[in-house]
Amino acid sequence: MNPRRLRKLLRGLDVPVPFEVGAFAERIAARRGRPIRLLPSAGLTGVCGLWIATEAADLVFYEKDTTPAHQEHIVLHELSHVLCDHYPVSADLAAHAEDLLPSLSPALVRRVLGRAGYSTEEEREAEMLATLIRQRVHTGTTLADRLRSAFDGLHG
Repeated sequence: MNPRRLRKLLRGLDVPVPFEVGAFAERIAARRGRPIRLLPSAGLTGVCGLWIATEAADLVFYEKDTTPAHQEHIVLHELSHVLCDHYPVSADLAAHAEDLLPSLSPALVRRVLGRAGYSTEEEREAEMLATLIRQRVHTGTTLADRLRSAFDGLHG
């Protein structure tokens, strides 16, 4: 993991304020010139999230049956793999792609990433970038909003 590279990636991100993970994904999609679709899915076996890159779009599946904060982190983790340009090598994850998208020809799936299928280095890098993004959006840019909300509650 290269901390300098992650800091550079983080500095170059166009993060919406207030933060909303769907709007953030749209900005990444615009930057890459290809759509990103966020797709909730129940019961992802062995993974919490999955990135499938097809010829037409990047598909990010995330666990539907968990808390909104956990969903956001899963999506940020998968988007971090996109931002870091990681590539998978797992046949098990290709099977997940077939299960989730049975009508999609396997030839159209260019790469598949799921939380259980990265090298340890890629996993740490994506997790660190996702954590740094969350810290930035939930402690830096929204702190004033949280304080204002807390004080409004005292006066209401």
